[in-house]
Amino acid sequence: MAPAIFTLAADAPKLDSGNTAFLLLSSALVMLMTPGLAFFYGGMVRVKSALNMLMMSFISLGIITLLWTGYGFSFAFDGDHGGFIGGTDWLGLRDIAPDDLWGATGTPIFAFAAFQLMFAIITPALISGALADRVKFVAWSVFIALWATVVYFPVAHWVWGGGWLMKKGVIDFAGGTAVHINAGAAALGVILVIGKRVGFKRDPMRPHSMPWVMLGAGLLWFGWFGFNAGSEITADGVASTVFINTQIATAAAMIGWLLYERIRHGSFTTLGAASGAVAGLVAITPSCASVSPLGAIAVGVIAGVICAAAVGLKYRFNYDDSLDVVGVHMVGGIVGSLLIGLLATGGVGQDVKGVFYGGGWHQFGVQAVGVFSVLGYSVVVSAILAKAIDLVMGFRVPEEIEVSGIDQAEHAETAYDFSGIGSTGHAAAPAGVGTAASKKVDA
Repeated sequence: MAPAIFTLAADAPKLDSGNTAFLLLSSALVMLMTPGLAFFYGGMVRVKSALNMLMMSFISLGIITLLWTGYGFSFAFDGDHGGFIGGTDWLGLRDIAPDDLWGATGTPIFAFAAFQLMFAIITPALISGALADRVKFVAWSVFIALWATVVYFPVAHWVWGGGWLMKKGVIDFAGGTAVHINAGAAALGVILVIGKRVGFKRDPMRPHSMPWVMLGAGLLWFGWFGFNAGSEITADGVASTVFINTQIATAAAMIGWLLYERIRHGSFTTLGAASGAVAGLVAITPSCASVSPLGAIAVGVIAGVICAAAVGLKYRFNYDDSLDVVGVHMVGGIVGSLLIGLLATGGVGQDVKGVFYGGGWHQFGVQAVGVFSVLGYSVVVSAILAKAIDLVMGFRVPEEIEVSGIDQAEHAETAYDFSGIGSTGHAAAPAGVGTAASKKVDA
């Protein structure tokens, strides 16, 4: 995503209704991804934590929207101060008129701000999957408010708002570093501080609803077209290429994950299909405007296999990444970002060529700088924030609440009402169904 390109008054662009409609529709698609993520994560946890998982995503819609309005958009996209942070002219979204345009795109600044807001919302929500079953809802809410302020808004500026990584030439079309590596690294930092779930590596912790998981994955896949294609801002040939690359890489990653799973574990699972699709979406996000459709297949297959292998590292290294945020989002973001340095054709959205197209190793090195600077910053700052919150108010729920179920304790609700379940374990039959009376009628 390019920063605003300011032009002389004589050459000032005019409102483009087509591009504006495209950007607003893309914004709505990206907004849908957060509820989709809530279902994806919510189905993967045990039933006693399902509502809490949904709420950890949904609360981001409220908190981040207000922070973005107050200062987030200004810090990320209003000018540049030392390559690290933006300015303060747009605090409260003030001094922006409805007809003020975002550079030469012909779209209003408000439309661009809305689009970027949806990225800011889903990024901290991604972190929540690593912390399932064990954190206080208030502590989580405080964490995402602080994390967005000191991690996401500055990193978004580094990558997209004219900051130091953008000036260095790092390519991140739609969020491989700013969103996925950033969130995955944050998840790693926090879980190293708060520790493992009770029963990790001992008790079965299977998904309680695979239909929820598949629904969530489908919504994410659908919304991701807005996430990636919308990042072109204008409805043009690059956006079209990005759209098809997104579909191709996602399909390839799903197949790659399933084949790895079959060879390694002997089964094709629905969880593997859903996770593989998400891994492909993550990996193609930074590279979708740099690679060809054949390159998108390579990105997808490589990401699917590597991410499928990476999710098992938590057992080897003994960190409890509940829903594989590190293995899918951090690793997938790294894969997709670095592959730009190998597979960029120079003929899609950027002129840069990768190693396989005669471009040499320079861009690969630039991509590595972007990847590991964001990763390191996010891990360290996230761990510091988590430790501070833990010291002040406690980040984790008490052990007895974790064991009995966080939903009832934190939200006074449960995902399912089993009040109609009798002592035999069967739901009471509605009147006229399966009863003697109904049989007489049928007869």
